[in-house]
Amino acid sequence: MTAEARPERVTERAADPLADGWRRPRGPRSAYRVDAWVALALAGGTALSISLSLGTGLMGDAPWWQVVIWVALIALPLAARRRWPEAVALLVSLVFAVSGSMGITDGLFSNICLYVAIYSVGAWSHHRTIARWTRLGIIAGMFIWLFWSLLETANQATAIPELSRDGFFSPYAAYGLLQVLLNLVYFWAAYYFGGAAWQAARRSAALEGLTRELATERERTAAQAVSLERVRIARELHDVVAHHVSLMGVQAGAARRILDRDAAAAVRAITVIEESARTAVDELNTMLGALRADDADGAQPAHQSTSTRGVDQLAELAQENTDAGLPVRLQVIGEPRPVPGTIGLSLYRIAQEALTNTRKHAGSGATADLRLRYEADAVELEATDTGRGVRAPANPAVERSTPGGLGQQGMRERVAAVGGTLELANRPRGGYLVRARVPLTGPPAATEPPLAVPPAEARAPQAVETVE
Repeated sequence: MTAEARPERVTERAADPLADGWRRPRGPRSAYRVDAWVALALAGGTALSISLSLGTGLMGDAPWWQVVIWVALIALPLAARRRWPEAVALLVSLVFAVSGSMGITDGLFSNICLYVAIYSVGAWSHHRTIARWTRLGIIAGMFIWLFWSLLETANQATAIPELSRDGFFSPYAAYGLLQVLLNLVYFWAAYYFGGAAWQAARRSAALEGLTRELATERERTAAQAVSLERVRIARELHDVVAHHVSLMGVQAGAARRILDRDAAAAVRAITVIEESARTAVDELNTMLGALRADDADGAQPAHQSTSTRGVDQLAELAQENTDAGLPVRLQVIGEPRPVPGTIGLSLYRIAQEALTNTRKHAGSGATADLRLRYEADAVELEATDTGRGVRAPANPAVERSTPGGLGQQGMRERVAAVGGTLELANRPRGGYLVRARVPLTGPPAATEPPLAVPPAEARAPQAVETVE
C-alpha cells in the first residue's frame, strides 16, 4: 500500500459507521453553543448550591476565591466536552477529588458535573480504547479515594460521632457499604449511558447512510427504467414506422410509374398504401394506448405490452410484402404450439425488420423465404433472401451495411430480452440470412416429422454474427 492510499483507507473507515475506526461527528456549531450554555447553567447551579451549603455552616469557612476557582474548574470545562472529552473528564475528576479532600463540595451539582464529564468520554471520544481506559482509570481512582476516606474516618472517633464503630457490622460499616453501592450505581450509569449514546449515534449514522444509498439506488434504477423504456419505445416505433413507410414508398413509386398505362394496377398499389397507412396508425394507437394505460385500472403496463402481433400473423406479413412486390414464401416446420406473447411479438418484429431490409437493399427481382420452425424446446425463425447480401454502400449511414444500425440493434435487443440467440450472415450463394432461436419452457406438443428443407443453404452462413 502506498503512502497516498493509507489516508484514503483511514478516511473510509472513519466515514463508515460499521467500520471499527468510525468516528462520531462532532455536530454543527450550534451543538457547541448548547454545550457552553449547559456548562454555564451547571456553574450557576454549583455556585448557588455551595453558597447555600456555606450558609448552613456544615462546610465551615472557605475563602470566596477558592470557591470561585472551584466552581470555574469543575463546571466551565464541560463546554469543551465534545471536542476534548478525555482531557475534560480528567480535569473535572481531579478538581472533584482535590476539593473534596479540602472540604469544598456541595454534594449535588459537583456530582452532576463529574457524571456529565465521564458520560461525555463514552459518548464523544474518537479513540475508543483510550476512552475505555480513561473512564476505568477515573472510576478506579474515585473508589480508591472513597475507600481511603472511609478507612481514615473509621479511625477518627470525632468524625461522624453519631455512627458507632462497635460490632462486626457496625452502623459505620453500613454507612460505608451504602456509600460504595451508591458510587457503583453512579459510575456504572455514567459509563453505560455514555457508551450507549455512542452506539446509538453509530446506528443512526448507519441508517442515514443506508437511506442515502437506497435513495441513490432508487434514482439510478428509475433512470435506468426510463432509459430502457425509451429504448423499447424507439424500437417499437422503428419497427412499425420503418416497415409500413418503406412499404408505402415502394407502392407509391410503383403507382407513379404505371399510372399512365395501367390505371387498375396503380389503384391496387394505392390501395396497398392506404391499408399500410391504416395498419401503421392502428399499431401506433395500440402502442400509445399501452403507454397511457393506468395500472390502477388493471391495464397492462407499457413495458409488458405485446401488441396484437405474433407468429400467427407471419402469413399476413408475408402476403403484405408479396402484394408490395417482394415475393415471400412462408413455411411452418413442425407441429405448431403456443408461443408466449413477448416471444411471438419479438419474432414477428424480427421478420418484419428482415423483410424491410430486403426491400431496401436486396435489389429488384429478389425473393424472400420465412421459415418458422417448432422444435422440442425452442422456436426458430429464419428469414432469407436472394438479394445482394451486405454490400459496402457509398453512404455509410445505410443501416444494413453496419452491425450497429438501428434495425439490427433492435433485433439484438429483442432476442436478448427473451433469452434467445441471433445470427446475421451473408449466404454463400448470395443474399442474406437472419436466424433467431428462442427457447420455450413449456412442454412441447406432439410433433410430426418436419418438412424437408434444404439445410445446406440455410445452415452454412459466412461471417456469422451470433448474439445471445
